[in-house]
Amino acid sequence: MSNSTLEAVPVLQPAGTARDSRPRHSLWTRFVMRFGGAVVRGLVLIIGAFWLLPTVGLAVASLRTSADNSASGWWTVLTAPAQLTLDNYAQVLQNERIIGSLWNTVLITVPSTLLVVLIGALGAYALAWLDFPGRDAMFVVVVALIVVPVQVAIVPAARIFRALGIYGEIPAVVAFHVAFGLPFAIFLLRNFFLNIPRDLLEAARLDGAGELMIFARVVLPIGWPAIASLAIFQFLWVWNDLLVALVFATSENAPITYALREQMRSFSSNLDTIGPGAFLSMLVPLVVFFAFQRYFVRGVLAGSVK
Repeated sequence: MSNSTLEAVPVLQPAGTARDSRPRHSLWTRFVMRFGGAVVRGLVLIIGAFWLLPTVGLAVASLRTSADNSASGWWTVLTAPAQLTLDNYAQVLQNERIIGSLWNTVLITVPSTLLVVLIGALGAYALAWLDFPGRDAMFVVVVALIVVPVQVAIVPAARIFRALGIYGEIPAVVAFHVAFGLPFAIFLLRNFFLNIPRDLLEAARLDGAGELMIFARVVLPIGWPAIASLAIFQFLWVWNDLLVALVFATSENAPITYALREQMRSFSSNLDTIGPGAFLSMLVPLVVFFAFQRYFVRGVLAGSVK
């Protein structure tokens, strides 16, 4: 006698009468699913408009005369566009104090950024891939230095700079920025360099490459996103700094932030200089940021996921 298995015969139902097993969403859930993206985009646009409002006001104020700025708000230009003029920028570009301070800012910011990137990259590579006694302890010290406030080192640094004879000079300002920029630079780049496959470095060593050759030919090209992000952070911090300039720079060697602060003493009478000067000082960081923005997010997230 053979055993036969009985197969279940599916119950046939008329077309259109089958029950929908999908969960039923509430009215609010369906609204969010359909219009949530548009609402979020609208909110982002509104927040962005409010965020850019002071910048727009500064740009418009820099294109108006002092008399117009004193008589009415910048928004009146919407009904009277004839107020706009480039005379303020022509005067600022002929102002030796503003032009000199802009040049001082470049002389301070560019070396501070390059030195932090170069020294920080070398230190990060050493802490990531070189074995030497005290490496972990040194990294802990570097991380601890990140949280040290700038104000703590002002008096000791001033005494050191006076002893070296550079107090009030541009090298003193650069040295201070480099010293406080290195801990974060080493921390950021080390986390990124640790993601580089060890086999890639070992293959380069087997081919006879030294550590400097590996650093220049292997590590730097791979670590370019993090290096670009670090350069943006350091450049923006140094370019917009005022505290260090007030302490370690003189009026002749001061950056643009120092010069604009001097103009603020007579705000109403110097608005035709403050507006264009502030807007010009803001354009350079914006150009740097947008030039490297594609590397920014990749560098910020370096080492967060392994």
